[in-house]
Amino acid sequence: MTLLDTWALPPEWHPQDWIWIGFPHDPVEWPGFLEAAQEQMAAFASAVAESGQEVRLLVRDELNRARAAALVSSKVKLETRRYGDVWLRDTGPLVVTDGKHGRKAMRFGFNGWGGKYLMDGDQEIGEELAREAGLEVETGDWILEGGALDGDGTGLVVTTEQCLLNPNRNPHLSRADLEMRLQRDLGYDRVLWLGDGLINDHTDGHVDNLARFVAPNQLALPRATGADDPNAAIYADAKARAEAAGVIVREVPSPGRVETDGRIEPASYMNFAITSKLVVVPIYGTAHDTEGVAAIAALFPDRETVGVMADAVLAGGGSFHCSSQQMPAQV
Repeated sequence: MTLLDTWALPPEWHPQDWIWIGFPHDPVEWPGFLEAAQEQMAAFASAVAESGQEVRLLVRDELNRARAAALVSSKVKLETRRYGDVWLRDTGPLVVTDGKHGRKAMRFGFNGWGGKYLMDGDQEIGEELAREAGLEVETGDWILEGGALDGDGTGLVVTTEQCLLNPNRNPHLSRADLEMRLQRDLGYDRVLWLGDGLINDHTDGHVDNLARFVAPNQLALPRATGADDPNAAIYADAKARAEAAGVIVREVPSPGRVETDGRIEPASYMNFAITSKLVVVPIYGTAHDTEGVAAIAALFPDRETVGVMADAVLAGGGSFHCSSQQMPAQV
């Protein structure tokens, strides 16, 4: 299968018309970190907008609209929407294309990452964004979040067993059932199954915090940094599985051990956002940030790559890739 022979989800490096980003608004989700999280998300949105790509930043209400307007570049478009979490990678539309001139939005069941976080508006925001963009919306008969998968544009998708096989999502579906649905709904005809995601990832191991395709059959994976890297065994297992499947692994140093009050944080440079002209890498103020951004920059010679602080965003459970969803351009 080649890219877009049929309805399929393009890889993230496919040309984009715009990107949606969620603006943090809930002080309960970011206790003590909300203002800093807003500033960091605004820096992400501004960087993309200044690169020349359209950015649609969702804000919850007029108060947050005013706050966002004071922080972002004038090139960022603000849209007031009813949403709970900012993680539009999971609640926003997954836009598939047909290789000609067609686009439609796929939506799936959403249960708050296995029933953990159910917030007002998250069930509806994906269809609302799609319909206002003029897209037909098709709904799959299973639960899926966009951050649980990443494709390489040839029909190969990577995911984790921890998330996709988790009984808190689709307990009635087997591995074979899920593989069939990935092909039917998103055009993926081959699945690379990794094991666990990062320790303490609220999403039950979303793959976009662990492994990202950067070109056809080329997968970026973290390399453990320091003897106390808490995810060293997870990285090693993922690399072994990928190489056994014939996938080329491109290693990127991890941020190392990142803690808050003794709790291991799921900090990852893999949560980078690929946009049409720019790759934005979350950084955390560790000694490895410069090396991590440089390693990712080497994977995208056709785009500029920048690091943007994301430690406060991470306090809410995710990072820049999680908070964004792209509209692929028609081809």
